[in-house]
Amino acid sequence: MATGARVTAVSGTDDPPGLARDDDLAERFVAGDEFALREAYDRFGRAVFHLATKTLANRDDAEDVTQTTFVAAWLGRGTFDPARGSLLGWLLGIARRKVVDRMRARARENRITETVRHQPEAGMSSPGADPDQVVDRLVIADELAQLPTDQRRMLELAFFDDLTHQQIAQATGVPLGTVKSHIRRGMQSLKRRWEVDGDASSRAAHISRVR
Repeated sequence: MATGARVTAVSGTDDPPGLARDDDLAERFVAGDEFALREAYDRFGRAVFHLATKTLANRDDAEDVTQTTFVAAWLGRGTFDPARGSLLGWLLGIARRKVVDRMRARARENRITETVRHQPEAGMSSPGADPDQVVDRLVIADELAQLPTDQRRMLELAFFDDLTHQQIAQATGVPLGTVKSHIRRGMQSLKRRWEVDGDASSRAAHISRVR
């Protein structure tokens, strides 16, 4: 009844009833009306979920994207500008970004899984191993695999083989200055990536002992 009354009230305007309802919903949503959040989810949730399922093969991932889309929209509702498009269009734009984030996360998980499969079993099952250190070691190995070959090789020798810069230069025949340059650039790349992921403090501490 309330919805019908609202539609009737605006039926005399120049805008179609459906458009007027969307504008009203958008205004209430931006104003922080929790009922508007529920109404937006009921009205547009299926469209967001459909977009997610078109790209993501995993239904659970699509459901997560749908939920995170509305969470992000609610938290960032102050950035919605009705002059630039509809509430649905804005939600779908957020959903597309969340889909890309989920695909990147899934690819990262797959790379780490492959890294685990190639790790020696003894190193993974050591009774005294700290689980957090094991995870960090695997993630670092995964991140190193994304670096240029020269940077990756130098950092692997420094981190996994615990060699000094001088020892790496002697082992590889690469000038000491070049070794230091490769390691410095590689570490900068890793730290930038961890800052984006929010992991800089813990993993940078592990890699910072490279010397």
